[in-house]
Amino acid sequence: MDFNKIIGHEDIISRLRSSIETDRVGHAYIFAGEGGSGRSTLAYCFAKALQCESDSSESCDTCKSCKQAESGNHPDIIYLTHEKIGTISVDEIREQIVSSMQIKPYSSRYKIYIIKDAEKMTEEAQNALLKTIEEPPEYGIVIIITSDEEKLLQTIRSRCITYTTKPVKEKDIHDFLISNYGIDEKRATFAIEYSGGNLGKAILLATNEEYEQLIRSVIYLETNIFEMDMEEIADTIKQSTGFKLNINDYLDLMMMWYRDILVLKVTGSPDKILFKEQYLTIREQSNYLSFNELESKQKAIISAKERINANAKMEDIMRLLILTLKQK
Repeated sequence: MDFNKIIGHEDIISRLRSSIETDRVGHAYIFAGEGGSGRSTLAYCFAKALQCESDSSESCDTCKSCKQAESGNHPDIIYLTHEKIGTISVDEIREQIVSSMQIKPYSSRYKIYIIKDAEKMTEEAQNALLKTIEEPPEYGIVIIITSDEEKLLQTIRSRCITYTTKPVKEKDIHDFLISNYGIDEKRATFAIEYSGGNLGKAILLATNEEYEQLIRSVIYLETNIFEMDMEEIADTIKQSTGFKLNINDYLDLMMMWYRDILVLKVTGSPDKILFKEQYLTIREQSNYLSFNELESKQKAIISAKERINANAKMEDIMRLLILTLKQK
């Protein structure tokens, strides 16, 4: 993977290339945006190009450095690891970055540290990182990848060059899905409309079997929610929590269902709804759900998402959510 193969983000790529060509590379960067939007790919391609032995703004893919980067074994491109899923501790920052930053690069011009999910850093961890960002060695570069820039200390943000990913054009996503995965137009269209310009999300939705099951599960729930008894609700909760890695997408699809009802109430047209095959059900629900009720249901989904991301018990959250959504 290199800059030429990235779909979209032309402005960010142009600025990164320019910084390499003019030798005006910073010591700290933030790549911000939602998961799947291209943040990690941009960071990886930037690091790879910086270390490439060709002295070009595009990695050559043939030198030793590029091959090491491709294999994930580059000694001077270091990804931070952390034990706890939801936390990056101060000890991890100190041991993996602060203490080793003073050791010169093994074989390259730069020593590059990449911190994924940086919003998980504790305040202590961020303060420890801040000292390194403030006084880095000439060869040191820290790349921070985050889905929530606001969770980073202002003092860190002010010392970083920030790039925020933007939605990729629908046509570019369409052409990529069709040419690379050979999927049909119907499946591609659903993936594109749901993804909101997020290429990674569109790829997963279009190609991953679990995502197909996830979509079917959400459709079944929202189609039958007002007729479900407690046994069916229990089965649905069990099924929904089986998508632990993709529970946010499950909730996002539920949110899109109520967005479709709202769109239909306002416009009367099915052209802009995501769940086109469920048009009759959505139209029926739009007749008896008020704007206030739709707003309450959307707020309940947002609240559930926040609680799940805060590591609350998923089964309890989904039970409360479904019972809330079931109310007319």
